[in-house]
Amino acid sequence: MDPLTATSDDRAGTTGDAAAGETADSRLASRLRELARRTGRRYSAGHDRPLGGYLASMAGFGAYTAAWATAVRLRGTPVPDRPQPWDVVLTSVATFRLSRLLSKASVTSPLRAPFTRYVGPQGPAELHEEADPEGGKDAVGELVTCPFCTSVWVVSTLAAGQLLWPRATRTAMGALTALAGADALQLAYGALVSRTTGDD
Repeated sequence: MDPLTATSDDRAGTTGDAAAGETADSRLASRLRELARRTGRRYSAGHDRPLGGYLASMAGFGAYTAAWATAVRLRGTPVPDRPQPWDVVLTSVATFRLSRLLSKASVTSPLRAPFTRYVGPQGPAELHEEADPEGGKDAVGELVTCPFCTSVWVVSTLAAGQLLWPRATRTAMGALTALAGADALQLAYGALVSRTTGDD
């Protein structure tokens, strides 16, 4: 008998095994979904917390950083033993400024509009927005309106940029740092004018 030729009984057995495997997989998936629902209900304590969206954001961030790490590895760029103190300072200030520009500035509100709702102004040239709770946009809305959350993505991008395109990235970071310094001077000057003229 040709071992490559399956009998009808063999095919039926294989089909039955596949069906049993699919049923077991379905049961496992159902149990995992129920466990996730129970965990979410217990954790949220009656509040609306988009844990699924946060999980998707973490997975997206993991894929994003893995892509950068792969690009650095393929390029063969050596990773320094430790960052230079000046680079840490420059990266910190540039991350701060770019994160606020992306998450709070009026001019970048069209990028956030699909995931947020306008509430009102908040500081010079900045807006207060809230995440749109409809259509599963709340986790992304929180991410794009939170400078602390956005800074994690920005600093990862700048760190990878320093390895792949160091001169261009440091030039961009220098410009962002100068912008942060200019903002500080504008605010200090405005406060000084208000104090000397007695305006609140």
